[in-house]
Amino acid sequence: MNWDQIKGNWKQAKGVVRERWGKLTDDDVDVIAGKRDILLGKIQEKHGVEREEAEKELKAWEDSLK
Repeated sequence: MNWDQIKGNWKQAKGVVRERWGKLTDDDVDVIAGKRDILLGKIQEKHGVEREEAEKELKAWEDSLK
């Protein structure tokens, strides 16, 4: 699944995102609204990880959707 598909199906995807990154709030996922760069920043902020680690986690999640 690519980001255009994720963005188009964000209502369904946001539950999966909340499950994967449990520290994200409902407000966070509403702000993210399917935007990869905002999700990346929120993962860094809420989970206290460096950009490289957040990128690695996000990539692994993207790969699991294929």
